[in-house]
Amino acid sequence: MLRWVRPPRQARSQETLERLLDAAEQLVAEKGFADATIAELVRRAGSSVGAFYARFRDKDGLLYALYERYLEQAVATADAALDPGRWEGAPIPEILRAVVPFLVAVHRERQGLIRAFVLRNHVDPEFRARQERLSHHVNASLSRLLLARAGEIRHPDPARAAAFGLAMVVSSIENVVLFGELRSRVLTLSDDELAAELSRAFLAYLGVTARSARTPEPTEP
Repeated sequence: MLRWVRPPRQARSQETLERLLDAAEQLVAEKGFADATIAELVRRAGSSVGAFYARFRDKDGLLYALYERYLEQAVATADAALDPGRWEGAPIPEILRAVVPFLVAVHRERQGLIRAFVLRNHVDPEFRARQERLSHHVNASLSRLLLARAGEIRHPDPARAAAFGLAMVVSSIENVVLFGELRSRVLTLSDDELAAELSRAFLAYLGVTARSARTPEPTEP
């Protein structure tokens, strides 16, 4: 089962910072970054305004710190989820039918926080550069898995198809989960349905014939 990874921290020196970041993450998820106030944040963290400004220059500094922690966790999560050893013997459909629902779940669970990051990416080149490094890391890891199974892919350019397919999936998840777009009576999907449709679209774009499970090992006579 895929799960979000939180790398271990050096405990005591990080405790106050982690409490502030945890409270900020919760507050942003509930109210959005613009409506999250420092006063409510320090109250929830059981801290003080002085402790806040000892660690962040302002709210923007807090957002950068949240992003740095998120990126660290996202890289650790990608490394664990896309470790080739985890998927040894698995065909592409099995990989994508686990990875795509996981991406949907991560965006749903951290909807407010990721939306704040995406909005900032549009106006802040430094933020965007960090996001591009993360996208490149995830893309390279997933592409490595898919291209190790290039024999399953019928697209004429498997490397481009792997990269473009992931970009298509992530963009769709952001539009639907973060911003509520594609909403209509026909396109109102649950998260499970969204993940299933995106997995199907990714597989079709790659030209992979869907298989629901690993090929069973031959049994001894």
